Amino acid sequence: MFIGHFALGYAAKRLAPRTSLGTLFMAAQLPDVLWPVLLLAGVEHATIAPGDTAFTPLRFDSYPISHSLVTVVAWGALFGALHFWRKGRRLDACVLAALVVSHWLLDFVSHRPDMPLWPGGGPKLGLGLWNSVGATVGVETLMFGTGLWLAREATRPRDRIGRVGFAALALVLLALYAANITSPPPPSMTAVAWAGVLLVPLFLGLAGWVDRHREPRAGSSP
Repeated sequence: MFIGHFALGYAAKRLAPRTSLGTLFMAAQLPDVLWPVLLLAGVEHATIAPGDTAFTPLRFDSYPISHSLVTVVAWGALFGALHFWRKGRRLDACVLAALVVSHWLLDFVSHRPDMPLWPGGGPKLGLGLWNSVGATVGVETLMFGTGLWLAREATRPRDRIGRVGFAALALVLLALYAANITSPPPPSMTAVAWAGVLLVPLFLGLAGWVDRHREPRAGSSP
């Protein structure tokens, strides 16, 4: 998934309104933040193979460190522990850890059976939502709309940037999603990896910047 992960980051604002949207996005996307770096390092592998699924031309051959269930749980525990160490908010730390693990669960739903349970072998799982473009788009846009609404209800703008920037960020994510669906296959996996290395931190930073211009609504804390 793509905007499905961002959807859960938005939705988590309802449970952790004091945590930056950029941090929530980071947690929801953490395996995909690690993946392009590991691709460039030659540790994990993927291939451009149009038709492998209907939704994406990428075939994920090996990504046991960034995307196996065991390592994702470990990444989530580490991410949550670091946040608790810095902020001292137990609930927020648990939400962040759960967001990291949610990445594996959403990918399990969308991928064909290529999601490893642990590094070094074992079964690979996947329900194959990506075999249908229409079903994938329907599920992700519904999730995105719901998550966006929850984030909007949990926070309010402090100024014009908080109001306009919040809407603009959502529109940019939707536009990028549409481009990802309609664009031809990428020229190489190196290009894919560098796009991830450069673009994902940009969106995380933009989300954090917009969120600094918003604040929790009265009564939004659980």
